[in-house]
Amino acid sequence: MGRGRPTARHVRGRTCPQGGRSRGMKAVLLADTDTDLYSTDIPTVDFIGSCYFTEICKCKLKNIACLKCGNIVGYHVISPCKPCLLSCNNGHFWMFHSQAVFGINRLDPSGVNVLLWGNLPDLEESTDEDTSCISEEEYIR
Repeated sequence: MGRGRPTARHVRGRTCPQGGRSRGMKAVLLADTDTDLYSTDIPTVDFIGSCYFTEICKCKLKNIACLKCGNIVGYHVISPCKPCLLSCNNGHFWMFHSQAVFGINRLDPSGVNVLLWGNLPDLEESTDEDTSCISEEEYIR
């Protein structure tokens, strides 16, 4: 997979595999490129706690928790700071800590090829959000 061609991922909680997204992708923290994250364009999480700011930038953040188990799994960028907004980003504001979740490559409809993010169905067309039937073989990939 070349740079600029992100793959779609199933994103699962490390302690709660029932909670998760099927519209996730691997991401990198803009303010610290050594920090790996996962991101999504639509959440299955809820806010927890108060808003806060990082020491690195002025983005306004709020922690997010899994709707199934309540564990904190990442954060939502409530209001991005100007430098982050103007930098190269994927447009996702729901970020998941790699210590709290893991990603599994999604396959295209043929079941053979890895699905690229750009080939995901539109949100209105997407009916695959129930990922309780991910095959054991796909988890191993």
